[in-house]
Amino acid sequence: MLNTKKLIMIAGLGVSLLAGQVVAEGKPDEVHRLSEDLTPVGAVRAGNDAGTIPAWTGGITEPPAGYKVGDHHPNPFPNEKPLFRIDASNYEQYAEQLGVGQIALLKRYPETYYMDVYTTHRTASFPERIYEMTIKNAATGKLINDGEGVADVAEGFPFPFPESAKELMWNHKMKFKGTAVTRYNNQVAPTAKGKYSVVVLREELLGLYYQEGMTLADINNMLIYFYQVVESPARLAGNVLLVHETLDQIAQQRQAWIYNPGQRRVRRAPNVAYDNPGTASDGLRTNDMTDMFNGAMDRYDWKIVGKKEMYVPYNSYDAHAKGLSYDELVMPGHLNPALMRYELHRMWVVEANLKEGMRHINPKRTFYLDEDSYQILLIDHYDKRGELWRVTEGHSINYYDLPSFWTTIETHMDLQSGRYVATGLDNTSPIYNFAEESSPGQFTPSSLRKRGRR
Repeated sequence: MLNTKKLIMIAGLGVSLLAGQVVAEGKPDEVHRLSEDLTPVGAVRAGNDAGTIPAWTGGITEPPAGYKVGDHHPNPFPNEKPLFRIDASNYEQYAEQLGVGQIALLKRYPETYYMDVYTTHRTASFPERIYEMTIKNAATGKLINDGEGVADVAEGFPFPFPESAKELMWNHKMKFKGTAVTRYNNQVAPTAKGKYSVVVLREELLGLYYQEGMTLADINNMLIYFYQVVESPARLAGNVLLVHETLDQIAQQRQAWIYNPGQRRVRRAPNVAYDNPGTASDGLRTNDMTDMFNGAMDRYDWKIVGKKEMYVPYNSYDAHAKGLSYDELVMPGHLNPALMRYELHRMWVVEANLKEGMRHINPKRTFYLDEDSYQILLIDHYDKRGELWRVTEGHSINYYDLPSFWTTIETHMDLQSGRYVATGLDNTSPIYNFAEESSPGQFTPSSLRKRGRR
């Protein structure tokens, strides 16, 4: 008799045969499963046969005692110790549960990089309203415009029964993150020897899609409004980026503007897309690597490789801890592995290959999406020679305020140069404000000059 793991892989490989198609119809006859054998977002409720992955029982619905909104999010498992460690000396016995990039990191940094594996907790949870709307979307949601847009969905995950790679990627891009968010998304880009400076970035996001009662018609193809201002260092302070992230980027491309305090004027930024460098990243991440992946998918052919159990960054509360010194966190080549946490989870594996005639610095990428949240947790990026170039880890937590499962730190590591850029460092900054009130009027080009400062 086949075990659960083999069944998952067979199902995943079977669905990959649909990769070249755009499967675009809702599944009204299967909606009942989202309250039976599947979670409300479409993950398998049951654990695995080995007992190393537990059943999903709702995720974190109550914060630890003493927590109040506005605090950094404390570790709900403070007394747990690692079950075992994966390092350069033993990774081969765990290779089946590792990504290509993880193995490459263990080989690249045999003396310093390792993965401490802890007990698995399926903590991912979302508001009841998101579950209710996801269940409604299950019956109606569809892809349009060759998979570059969605239709007949609102508020929740669009495809709880994903049958194509683009449906999975849309689940990631449209995952609930709160309607209005203010956060510090500070970043470091250390030299190969570990020297670094901190770029302090304050960001505001407004997602009208998640507002109760909103329809796709109401949001007028606008998925997210994004505002980013550099607060330090002094040479960059006051630079502002404004982005209007559209839902269907073929029908209407992403729009962006920048404000330079030295010039004191606002101008269009036509290249805040695809593989153009991210803000102050030293070219170590591209714009479409923000939030692990965002933007248009039209330059790639996408396919589902399958679903597998993997050791991935999860419940990374210690890396998110209040007051943690960046000197404790930053090391040459990678962040301090003593502060990271890995668990065994079921992951969707999606491969993207550059279409003929299209351009991107990464002709191939492999994405690993968490079954319980559709959050991308790992990415392998390849260069034009077909060699692995960069590896991305998304260290994630379940935020108690909303709730929502989302990255707290994203690390993009260049295997060739020995450098990396880490974003989301908020240990010494005010924590996310998920209750900030805002409106589209705060995200207009005319507002940038007023909001920018020298």
